[in-house]
Amino acid sequence: MAQEFTINSSAIETKINQLLPSQGGFGAGVDFSASTMVVPIVDLTESAEGSEVRADLQTALSHGTITSFNVSDGTTTIVSTTGYYRVFGSATTRPYGANVNFAVTDGVTSKILIDFATATATVTTISTNNTYDFIVFLSSGESLTATSSSGNFALMGCTRQIADINGNLTDP
Repeated sequence: MAQEFTINSSAIETKINQLLPSQGGFGAGVDFSASTMVVPIVDLTESAEGSEVRADLQTALSHGTITSFNVSDGTTTIVSTTGYYRVFGSATTRPYGANVNFAVTDGVTSKILIDFATATATVTTISTNNTYDFIVFLSSGESLTATSSSGNFALMGCTRQIADINGNLTDP
């Protein structure tokens, strides 16, 4: 047999009115109650039936969702659509005193996110490969660019949109 309890707490009432505004306005003198009876709740949403892909699986790479790039001796716009993007690959550099970088630009100013720079040296046959893997957000009017200051320096990799501008995950 279930037991009923009356709860008289202005703190709890205020919190419920803040968290659940549609339930507010009970008015003065209305008490909250609790019961020891177990009431089953049936979840009829798509998540409960298992039709949604888990968040970690939604970031999987697939043939249709990745875009590859190879930038050498110049600047290339890699992504110009709003949203969240994973960018990954490797930067190949030689000690010539040049650099490769990623930047976000709004068309007027650019802000460098990652820069692989090399010092000036007389030995030019040693190459280094630096891997990168980062997530970037692009709002309206922004784009992601990759720059290589020489044909001896390259940024190779892929991009994959993982969420739209509102944060809704993109299925592979």
